[in-house]
Amino acid sequence: MDTALHPVVADAVGAAGFELEELDVSTAGRRRLVRVVIDSADSVENGTSANSANAVGLDEVARVSRELAAVLDEHDAVLGGPYTLEVTSPGTDRPLTRPRHWKRNRLRLVKVRPVEGAEYLGRVGDADAEETGGVTLLVDGAPRRVGYAEVAHAVVEVEFKQPPAAELAMLEGRASEDEEDAR
Repeated sequence: MDTALHPVVADAVGAAGFELEELDVSTAGRRRLVRVVIDSADSVENGTSANSANAVGLDEVARVSRELAAVLDEHDAVLGGPYTLEVTSPGTDRPLTRPRHWKRNRLRLVKVRPVEGAEYLGRVGDADAEETGGVTLLVDGAPRRVGYAEVAHAVVEVEFKQPPAAELAMLEGRASEDEEDAR
């Protein structure tokens, strides 16, 4: 069913100006639960931060939900009966699974569990757009290039204070204020 429903949902979400991040259809009693995760097409294309002005808000989720419900009602044969629609945006605990996720979270702290080796924390720097590429992470004060294929699991760590200026400066390719003062 997901295979037949995916293009219908993707087209409707795209027509509303958003990107389909995830589609999950499960059975909940006699009804189907259609769970749709959307993301802002602007933040996907431009790699802007997830908390920027381009992030998906409640009004956008409500609008997409209404538009998607109308489309799903037209394609009720695909669902085969009553359904419950749940439209949401990616949360802060969503795993970084695609290059655009890494690009969107530039300068954020992430917890990485590599395919081989121990888990570590790193701050996201430059990220390639290709699936075969990778990302530069600042790990223990040193840049480390990591291929996407080398990452088993990665999530953004919530920070309650501003990141150290020196770390941001290293990832942005400029000297920190301390280094400039020393000159």
